[in-house]
Amino acid sequence: MPFFDVQKKLGVDLDHWMTIQSAEQPHRIPARCHAFEKEWIECAHGIGSIRAEKECKIEFEDFRECLLRQKTMKRLNAIKRQRDKLIKEGKYTPPPHHSGQEDLRP
Repeated sequence: MPFFDVQKKLGVDLDHWMTIQSAEQPHRIPARCHAFEKEWIECAHGIGSIRAEKECKIEFEDFRECLLRQKTMKRLNAIKRQRDKLIKEGKYTPPPHHSGQEDLRP
């Protein structure tokens, strides 16, 4: 907790403008990672950057994964490689609508 909270004293919410996901959203729908960013900010608020790096590591990693989706992309690539391997071995045939050809419509 800061000794002197300038933001509260002046009535200005700088956190609202300084964060990535907390900016004003169209139609008042929160951004995809807003909840993760909020958890990270609440954890790191008032403890300093050095302590926050250690103590809020889990929250930051969750927020970062939500933004970048690196684990998700890695998993999707593994699934695609497995599918391609099965197709090459002849153990799997993709459905006709996945062939990339247009359907003949009646």
